[in-house]
Amino acid sequence: MRPNDVLQFWFDELTPADWFAKSDALDGQIMSRFSSLLSACAAGECWQWREADAAGKGTGGLGRLAEILVLDQFSRNVYRDDARAFAQDPMALALAQEAVALGVDSSMSAQQRAFLYMPYMHSESLVVHDEAMRLFNQPGLETNYEFEIKHREIIERFGRYPHRNALLGRASTSAELEFLQQPGSSF
Repeated sequence: MRPNDVLQFWFDELTPADWFAKSDALDGQIMSRFSSLLSACAAGECWQWREADAAGKGTGGLGRLAEILVLDQFSRNVYRDDARAFAQDPMALALAQEAVALGVDSSMSAQQRAFLYMPYMHSESLVVHDEAMRLFNQPGLETNYEFEIKHREIIERFGRYPHRNALLGRASTSAELEFLQQPGSSF
């Protein structure tokens, strides 16, 4: 499979409504088409997708974006309601941080940048969210910026995402349990 297969599926076959909707049908489709690729990316076997970026050959970071989509987004579909949904987050974040450091995000569309930056939003580090605030605060990313503000507020308040606690085997505090009763608390 090639990076373009991932990018075409995510940006051309799916609609923006599909990206964040909970759908057993879409989860099944991603699982059948991309679960072996997810395993390969998680094992670090897709490094060739980002080699041209590191060499400064100007691929626009699309190989790296495809790898991030697999690690950060597809993992949440393949492993929905399972702790493994978050297992690839550190690698996805490192790839996103490298992409920003290399400046490959500057040649991407706003829609592509939103997903390149998404691992920052998924982090449970306030330091990382401080950088996410800067990254998402640009023209074309206004909606994502509003979501980043909400995500950062949760991290600032609790130091983690309470909606992950049960899946990750973490005990919730009474404040977190109260928070989880509020509408929209689980993204």
